[in-house]
Amino acid sequence: MYLPFRKIGCLGISVSMLILSSCSEPSETDPTEPVHSTIAMQPTPLTPDQEDVKATVERFLFVAGNYDLEDMDDMILDKANIGICRIREGAWQNSIITFEEYKANARNRELGPYYEPVRNWDILVNEGQLAFVKADAILHKFGVPTSHNVDYFTLLKENGAWQFLNLSFTTKRLPEEEQVFDLELFARSYAQAWSGRRPEFVAMFFEENGTLRVNDGEPATGRKEISGIAQGFMTDLPDMEVRFDSLLQKPDQIQFHWTLLATNTGPGGTGNPVNVSGYEEWTIGENGLIQKSQGHFPSEEYARQIQGGL
Repeated sequence: MYLPFRKIGCLGISVSMLILSSCSEPSETDPTEPVHSTIAMQPTPLTPDQEDVKATVERFLFVAGNYDLEDMDDMILDKANIGICRIREGAWQNSIITFEEYKANARNRELGPYYEPVRNWDILVNEGQLAFVKADAILHKFGVPTSHNVDYFTLLKENGAWQFLNLSFTTKRLPEEEQVFDLELFARSYAQAWSGRRPEFVAMFFEENGTLRVNDGEPATGRKEISGIAQGFMTDLPDMEVRFDSLLQKPDQIQFHWTLLATNTGPGGTGNPVNVSGYEEWTIGENGLIQKSQGHFPSEEYARQIQGGL
């Protein structure tokens, strides 16, 4: 199992507005100081079509980071291909594979989750039927930024829904000094893993001998047992989405607050919707993973919603 090198610390990510600066002639009252003016450029609002395309790409990156191949398959057209441009041994190398080849490769490899938030978007939609997207993103593994990816997507509208015709990207590994552990991105990645179909991905966020306890239940120790807890929720709530709400840092622990949205459509399920919030108290281990998690959520309210709905 691959775990990236971690440097403990926090690296905040901010999005700065583009500032255009111009210089006028020096002031007569103070000839040594130039006068500067600044203009803040506001982003152009997206059209409804662009918003729809953006949401589709964000959803795709979400399920791709969980390697949810079934969900990805529903979003991609037959005969779609993937172009990859990466640097190896100091030179760019290109490869092209079909999506079917990608799925076969994914099934035969040991995988781990990744999280790929987009920093900048360029979206062009033609006649509401054809879309071209450039997404500038940083790929993270377990809270550590590892590569700078520029993703390019071509989408067609089929039966009222956007689907992918082509996916291409360039990827460059970040310098080691930029690979700094970010606690918030770790938490967002963890929430994404809980929202997928691979319980082993949830367990990978824990140290080898880490523990997870839910309310007053018996603690699950080690990744196999933790994976079992995640599998139980994923079975009962196949469409489960865990949303990151906030982090609270205390001297001896970290609180990860979340909201769960789902429908109880698993075996013997009631079909009722579920919407509950809770939090986990984390102790982080020496490898930058969770050593101990104590989970808290309203189990009685959860059971009530399962039986009676919202």
